[in-house]
Amino acid sequence: MAYSDRELIARIIECEAGGEGENGMKAVASVIMNRVYSSNGEYSRISQGGSIRNIIFQPRQFDCAVEELFGKYNPQNIYNMNPTDIHYNIADWVIAGNRLNEIGECLWYLNPFKPSCSNTFPPNGSGTFHTRLGEHCFYRPTASYADT
Repeated sequence: MAYSDRELIARIIECEAGGEGENGMKAVASVIMNRVYSSNGEYSRISQGGSIRNIIFQPRQFDCAVEELFGKYNPQNIYNMNPTDIHYNIADWVIAGNRLNEIGECLWYLNPFKPSCSNTFPPNGSGTFHTRLGEHCFYRPTASYADT
């Protein structure tokens, strides 16, 4: 059985940001939905007018969306998650159109596993550092993103 959009978001929130507290989980959910409703660039084409599923399962975007990483089983994947009320509540919140203000229009986040965030991400330079929230660095699109 295929997961509903609500279930997918709850599972990806738990997997990608479960240890980041409520604001960290809302931030990740906000980025996902920013991608879903992006008006130009790569994510606009991928979402095809609003597909959460297309965004979550776009190759090489979310480690939690795949069962295998670097040729090995990835135990931290959405299929192994057990969302709780907080994850479903945040999924409902973001699906209803809410976004975390601190994240703005950010389309990317990453955990750099170090105290500082790089100035640009992804490597093609289409995103610029916006803010850090918990362990994640968040990046908003530059003008060059529209050409991706």
